Amino acid sequence: MARQTFWKGYLKLSLVTASVSLTPATTESSKVRFHVLNRATKNRVESRYVDSVTHKPVSERDQVKGYPRGEDDYVMLEDEEIEEVGLESTRTIDIDSFVPSGSIDWIWYDKPHFLAPEDKVGMEAFCVIREAMRANNVVGIARLVLYRRERAVLLEPQGKGIVLWTLRYGDEVREPAAELDMKAKVDSELLALMKKLVKEETKEWTPSMVQDPVQKRLKALIRGKEKSLKKAAPARKPAPVKSTGNVINIMDALKKSLAAEGGRGKPR
Repeated sequence: MARQTFWKGYLKLSLVTASVSLTPATTESSKVRFHVLNRATKNRVESRYVDSVTHKPVSERDQVKGYPRGEDDYVMLEDEEIEEVGLESTRTIDIDSFVPSGSIDWIWYDKPHFLAPEDKVGMEAFCVIREAMRANNVVGIARLVLYRRERAVLLEPQGKGIVLWTLRYGDEVREPAAELDMKAKVDSELLALMKKLVKEETKEWTPSMVQDPVQKRLKALIRGKEKSLKKAAPARKPAPVKSTGNVINIMDALKKSLAAEGGRGKPR
């Protein structure tokens, strides 16, 4: 199954720009999903926002976001006000700094995505950025609006492409649990037996080790019930979005970038 591109924009490093596309590296497309139905009519049940006191439906135009500052007391914010504090551009991955590869602990990593050049025009610029990071053994740090939220992202060279990881924010990572008593002694005989057991149970990694047995049983249950039902007509696929590229001279852009950096470094 072809990967579905869900974001298109530009990868930018100083004056070098490449048209790119982003696809999630993981998928839940095979996961069983259900709709809530009216048992009597078999029609789908809709969810609506209702007033918690009057229990009357609230139209979309009357809905507003509120930040609680006390009991039944809120600071109300319009969608336009929230959007104004976000990034100016939601379509550019502007790498603003680099850190040594492997210096960011695993707990900060959130969701992986595949970043790839969108067209032949941006291929060279994309490859130059990727290989420069690989040669210096660094990863790039940038910011991007994804999933309706501004996020810090990490760009890591991987094979012929770049893996873009969304990173967790500082207030999302908890302090590590208290360390165990490292002074406790381990019985040498028990350790020898455990090491032997671990060695005997060690195998080569395969994706089958992490298959979901519940999903497998659910699918079997659904297939059994489907035999007596008519198959629904397949949904139409949306028309593919045409990509656009920008023509650049990478050598000139790099020279101008380095000249600009040198100029900023000279004493006044």
